[in-house]
Amino acid sequence: MHQLGLDIGSSSVKAAIVSRDGERTVVFHPQIEMDIISRFNGWAEQQPEVWWHNVGVAIQKVISKANIDPKDISSIGISYQMHGLVLTDANRNVLRPAIIWCDSRAVEIGNEAFDGIGKDFCLENYLNSPGNFTASKLKWVKDNEPEIYSKIHKVLLPGDYIALKLTGEFSTTIAGLSEGILWNFKEHNVAKKLLEYYDIDSSLIPNYTYSTDCHGTLRESVAAKFGLKAGIPVSYKGGDQISNALSLNVLEPNEVAATGGTSGVIFGVSDNLICDPCSRINSFAHANHTCDEIRIGNLLCINGAGIQYSWLRKQIARDGVHYDDMERMLSSIVPGSEGLRVIPFGNGAERMLENKNIGARINNLQFTRHTRAHIYRATLEGIAFSFVFGFQVLKELGLDPSIIKVGNDNLFQSDVFSDTIAGMLGIPIHVQDTTGAIGAAIASGVYTGAFSTLEEAFEGVKTIKVYEPKYTNGILTQAYGLWKNDLQLLVNT
Repeated sequence: MHQLGLDIGSSSVKAAIVSRDGERTVVFHPQIEMDIISRFNGWAEQQPEVWWHNVGVAIQKVISKANIDPKDISSIGISYQMHGLVLTDANRNVLRPAIIWCDSRAVEIGNEAFDGIGKDFCLENYLNSPGNFTASKLKWVKDNEPEIYSKIHKVLLPGDYIALKLTGEFSTTIAGLSEGILWNFKEHNVAKKLLEYYDIDSSLIPNYTYSTDCHGTLRESVAAKFGLKAGIPVSYKGGDQISNALSLNVLEPNEVAATGGTSGVIFGVSDNLICDPCSRINSFAHANHTCDEIRIGNLLCINGAGIQYSWLRKQIARDGVHYDDMERMLSSIVPGSEGLRVIPFGNGAERMLENKNIGARINNLQFTRHTRAHIYRATLEGIAFSFVFGFQVLKELGLDPSIIKVGNDNLFQSDVFSDTIAGMLGIPIHVQDTTGAIGAAIASGVYTGAFSTLEEAFEGVKTIKVYEPKYTNGILTQAYGLWKNDLQLLVNT
């Protein structure tokens, strides 16, 4: 039997098929990044119907590539871009484009709620400020689009929407509610005080359960469309960073995962309800969190990461140049990029900068000295420096890992990027051959009995490459110091 995993990103949809014997097949669609609608500065929306279309194509592609009988698929798991807002009516129709993770329109709404409800109460019960998360985005809709708000039957996260299309059932998870700041950890219940403060009807929240429970079974019409067996369970659902951590076997306290996709993320696990008073780090329920056994994923998100490098390839690189070509070019440039520095925060408000939107910068550009290759390297170093900057915040909260685990499908494929982070932190980076879609597929097998526990499911994850710290000449330390000075000037402006 096989498990099917889906990863609903903001760039593409990945689909994975995992067999009990360990065989793995992964595809993604579309080949070019999905559009993000930005009608106003700071806005970011996508059409959920486009996600669903791309899910269909990805499922068909992965079944064909794996060359299996689709009726041998026994379960489905869903990973998805976190913090999004999908609004549906009673007939399962989408009421407006989804407001996705990097949209910053609700920042002030969340800040006001943080003060209005009480900072201590929010941190002790929600582990976060309401900030720019799903609950605050819903409040924005209530205030600015009352005609749409009045039609809402259920509020969903992106993964909840895909599960709805597969099963016809409205559902969510405790981990999902926590990522939307809709979960009270002290009361083990929906965040009623926040909903009351926002004057939002709690009936809009779907039924919830744990990530590895059943979230509905596959509808006959959907099964027939893809050749799958009707009635198989959707038996895992988790945000992309939770699923990425699962796939890397990051489940226990003081273990850390990282990813460098459209956004950059460091995800460290703790066994207590820790929080950051400045909300630079956000703490959510991990996939293995229960009321009896606390497992919190402490997440640092850098909005301006892979999207910065993608923008660079599209707008600065010559036509036909790919990331491998850029890596070859930038590898000829010495560490520190000969004084060229890039601040990569050009993708909305940055939580680790306390929700400031400072934009991106190229600093100290010398026309007679710097080339495209310098810009490529300085950009990767700037993103890497952002990871280092954020990692120090995690250490302030008590996390002190001995290794960082990463997947093999994002910025960490770059030797320069990975060497920079490993060298600056003095911590080895272990690259593992897995993805969030694979993690979702494997996790879905816990409910069906293919695995007895999540720990058993992921104990066989293999390391395929290790980046040991190797920079000792101080050039990067000096470059990082100048980069931090640039950043501080922007933050204080």
